[in-house]
Amino acid sequence: MLELSQDGSSNGAGSWRLAYGGDTLNTAIHLARTGADVAYLTALGTDPFSADLKARWAAEGLDTSLVLPDPARNPGLYAITCDDAGERSFTYWRGESAARHLFDGKGIDAALKRARQADLLAFSLVSLAILPESGRQALLSLARKVRENGGQVAFDGNYRPRLWPDQSTARSARDAAIALANIGLPTLEDETILSGESDAESVAAHWQALGCAETVVKLGAEGCRLPDGQIISPERVLSPIDTSGAGDAFNAGYLAARLRGEAPAQAATGGHALAGWTIMRRGAIPSRDS
Repeated sequence: MLELSQDGSSNGAGSWRLAYGGDTLNTAIHLARTGADVAYLTALGTDPFSADLKARWAAEGLDTSLVLPDPARNPGLYAITCDDAGERSFTYWRGESAARHLFDGKGIDAALKRARQADLLAFSLVSLAILPESGRQALLSLARKVRENGGQVAFDGNYRPRLWPDQSTARSARDAAIALANIGLPTLEDETILSGESDAESVAAHWQALGCAETVVKLGAEGCRLPDGQIISPERVLSPIDTSGAGDAFNAGYLAARLRGEAPAQAATGGHALAGWTIMRRGAIPSRDS
């Protein structure tokens, strides 16, 4: 989606910056920046904003050949506002975005044929939430095919209540995705809201019982719980400027390290480092710096 974020002026009269973001997109961009070979499967419009988004993603090293055109629709839009502690809130305009109709789009069959050969497929509960039921089933089928072809599936249980008609529907979709994933990246806060688990052990037990052996529970500033129960904390305590995209950045750092063959503990440290860099800058995908 297109992203509006404030420039941080202290008098409250600052301007708004136009960028882009979205949970799986944030992870994809960060992964591409590590040098991984990353393609993004989605749909955009044929408007100037869509063309600019696609060009900017390509400039980041993202393979955009699976970004399908939808002449009838445009990108979604969201705005970020942050409180004094850097905690963010979002306002969305995305009801008719092109991405919602991805699996009905021209060229989807060829795109899915390529996507099934991925070494790693990463998606989230938001990915499922924005799709109609037929699209959800198509995405779950893609995950199943990737696993059958020897690839891995990573799933982030990123719960946004406004995207779902009720919690029961969201829980059902989440559990179906967990059962197809071998790397799970839930957040304790989301799981507590969605299904009541109050601690990381309960969350991990639920996900692992459904078949997701490598479940890493994100605990915000406290760090994360690894599949063996070990807690890995960030190296430093930070005072964030903007927490947008923190979990997505952790996902990218963790997955990049695991793809390189690093152990979960090392991967978690890398995830924390990338998340820490992100929350000290504005926007879900801050520009590269020194």
